[in-house]
Amino acid sequence: MFGPITVPFGAKMLFNTVRLKPNVTFEDVELAVGELCSVVKETYGGDKGGFVAGQVFKFSGFVSNEGSLTESKTADNHYVIVTYWRSFGDHERSHANEIFANKFAALAAMCSDTKELGYDMLWQGAAGSR
Repeated sequence: MFGPITVPFGAKMLFNTVRLKPNVTFEDVELAVGELCSVVKETYGGDKGGFVAGQVFKFSGFVSNEGSLTESKTADNHYVIVTYWRSFGDHERSHANEIFANKFAALAAMCSDTKELGYDMLWQGAAGSR
């Protein structure tokens, strides 16, 4: 559950920003997020539905002075769910499924907003690789 991932070149990446309601902490949503991730991994993984891998990140509060063109005016309580899929169609089919929808509804009840954007992979590399 907490091991390294391998993302094949050409995978589709979905970047979901999840903003929590006021007074809701990550600890409040941790179980819902864990159940959601488990359902995706077990129900839609590989040939079962096109899910490749995923990650969850909590905003640390850090804003890079060197990598930001404008000063961030907000640092609200949020996290991101990054998932990798064979195709956007696989992703959409999984999320339209009742199994996923029920788990997502539990999480959404604690959120003020979610936005999931899809990206095409153009490059990947690792330190020390050619």
